Amino acid sequence: MSKGNAVVGQSGGPTSVINSSLAGIVRGCRESTAVDRILGMRWGIEGFMAGHLVDLSAQSAETLDGLRRTPSSVLGSSRHKLQEADFPVILSQLRKYDIRTVFMIGGNDTMDTIHRVTEYAASVGFELRGVGVPKTVDNDLYGTDHTPGYPSAARYTALSVQQAGRLARDMQKVDQFTIYQSIGRDSGWLTAAGALAKQSAEDAPHLVYMPERAFDEERFLDDVADAHARFGYVSIVCGEGIRFADGTPVSASRTTDKFSNVEFGAMGGASVGLQLHRMVSGRFGWRGEFQITESLPMCAIDRAVASDLDEAFECGREAARLAGEGASGVMVGIERESDDPYRYRLGTTPLEHVAVRAKPMPDAMIVEGGNFPSGAFFDYARPLVGDLPEYADLNFDPVR
Repeated sequence: MSKGNAVVGQSGGPTSVINSSLAGIVRGCRESTAVDRILGMRWGIEGFMAGHLVDLSAQSAETLDGLRRTPSSVLGSSRHKLQEADFPVILSQLRKYDIRTVFMIGGNDTMDTIHRVTEYAASVGFELRGVGVPKTVDNDLYGTDHTPGYPSAARYTALSVQQAGRLARDMQKVDQFTIYQSIGRDSGWLTAAGALAKQSAEDAPHLVYMPERAFDEERFLDDVADAHARFGYVSIVCGEGIRFADGTPVSASRTTDKFSNVEFGAMGGASVGLQLHRMVSGRFGWRGEFQITESLPMCAIDRAVASDLDEAFECGREAARLAGEGASGVMVGIERESDDPYRYRLGTTPLEHVAVRAKPMPDAMIVEGGNFPSGAFFDYARPLVGDLPEYADLNFDPVR
C-alpha cells in the first residue's frame, strides 16, 4: 500500500457541522502513519482539476480546533457533475501531487463522485483509496442512521416553526394562516422536524406535507378548513419537493440541475410555499404569511447540536483511520445503539449502495392521511435534536 499524500474535498450544500468533519479528517491523518501530507480541494472536485489546493497539514492546531465550531464549507464547494473527459485530468492531478487517498464529505451525489474516481483509478492501475464522510441536512443517505448536519438543521427547523407558530397564533386576527417551506427535494426528514417542538394540538404546526406523499389540493384545503375551525388559525409546513399524484412539482418547476434534480424556487417557477399560499387565500380569502428559509438551516452554527458537532468530527476521524488501514470504496456510517440514553457507533457501507439514491422517510413515520409525521418519527428524531424550549402562556379565563 503506497503511502503518499491525501486530499479532502467538500461538496454540495454545506451543513453547520461539515467543517467539524474536515477537522476530524485532518486530525485522523495527522495521527496516521499512512499519510505524508493532507491537502484540501479548493472548490471541490472542480477546483481540484484546476489545481486549486491548500495545505491542511500546515494549518495551526488553533485553526483546526476552531473549524469544529465554524459554519458553512470552509474549503468552498462545488456541484460539478463528472464527465468522462474529467477522469484523465483528475488522474493527472493525483499523480502530480502524489495523492493516494481521497476523502470527500457530502451527500449521495458526492459519494457517486468518489466512487467513480476510485473505480477509474483502479481501471488504469493507479493505487487510490477513497473514503466518504456523510453530510446533508436532508438526511436522505442510505447506509447511516442519520447524516451529520441533520440534527442541527432539524433543531433549526423545529425552533423556527415553533416560534413562527407563536407569532401566527397571536396574530390570528390579522393573518389566519402561515406557511413554512422547508428544504428537502426528495425526502421529508427535515420537513417533519418542524413538528418536533409541538406540545399540544393547538401548537404549531397543524399540517405537515412531505415529498413521500402525493399532494392533493382539495384534501389540503379541507385539512386547512378543519384546522382553522378548531384553532382559529392554521400553521402549515411543506417540503420544497412535494408533488401532485402525476409527479408534477407543486412549485410548477420544470428546471433541473446537472444531476437531473428538479430545481425549486424562483428560477424554476413559483416556490411551493407561495403556491400553497395562493391556494389558501384563493379559496378562503384569508390573509396569510409564509417563511422560506432556503439555505439558512445549512449554516446556522448558533443552533447546532453539540452531539452533532462531535459525531461529525468522529466520522471524519474514522474515515482517516479506515484509509490508514487500507479501506477504500466505503462511506463512514452512524449506527444507533440506543435511544434513551442515545448511543451510537460507527460502521461502513459500500459507496455504490449510497451513490445517487435518496432515502425516503419510511411509511411508518408518516400518518395514514399523509399530512403529519407519526410517533415513530418523533421517537427517531427527538434523541438527535435534544430538548426544545417550552414557553409560558397566560390563563385566559374570563374576568368576573
